[in-house]
Amino acid sequence: MMTNKKVVFLDIDGTILNENKEIPASAKEGIKSLHENGYYVSIATGRSPDHFRDIIKELEITSYVSFNGSYVVFNGEVIYENPLNTKDLLNLEEAALNREHPMVFLNENELFANHPDHHAIHESMGSLKLKHPTFHQSFHHVNPIYQALLFVENHETQWYEQNQRQFDYVRWHEKAIDVLPPNGSKANGIKEMLKKLNIPVENTIAFGDGLNDIEMLRYVGYGVAMGNGVKKAKEVANHVTDDVSKDGLYKAFVDLNLINELK
Repeated sequence: MMTNKKVVFLDIDGTILNENKEIPASAKEGIKSLHENGYYVSIATGRSPDHFRDIIKELEITSYVSFNGSYVVFNGEVIYENPLNTKDLLNLEEAALNREHPMVFLNENELFANHPDHHAIHESMGSLKLKHPTFHQSFHHVNPIYQALLFVENHETQWYEQNQRQFDYVRWHEKAIDVLPPNGSKANGIKEMLKKLNIPVENTIAFGDGLNDIEMLRYVGYGVAMGNGVKKAKEVANHVTDDVSKDGLYKAFVDLNLINELK
């Protein structure tokens, strides 16, 4: 369908959005220029679709890899779903509750917490400018869950990695980790979109900053890490640009000759 076209995959937090959760004007103009230059632009994020609808509307983007690869939409159509196994998820929740670690459960439209008011949920969700989700005891029992959040500090993560191996875990906040399907990653979601686009991976460029971007940056044809990114992301990237707050996304577009420098 688009064999010769090139695709740009953009992370959201720390890549499109700065530390104030705002889109720098230069990034917005740069993405507009990508469209004008014929690039196909897609989001690749750990976020739920419900938490970036305003962003893609503003940027005129219609395709995305969300939930770290577990829910993929191409031009508004769902093309891939990989929900967490319900039985395994309930086993994980039981273990977490026994250790007094709350959880949040998300599908494409809703999210609920299994604790009515927890400081770790407030702090970590607040860092994304999101509110503490409403308490619901059984939402995740009867609905497909594409991602869960487990609120646990760094020194306790290893216990889950060793004793709850039915899932993969990626830290996104000092008090929170994402719960992913086994071998789940943005790279897997990108593979599914490329099948739909009929585009070889060599024609892809990805931009990211976090631990959940590492597999994506390795997989695509060319990976770009933000200057504000974690060390491991920078180590696997082909190129490291400036911080998001210093027009890093726009500078990378120019440096890689994706767009012409705006006057």
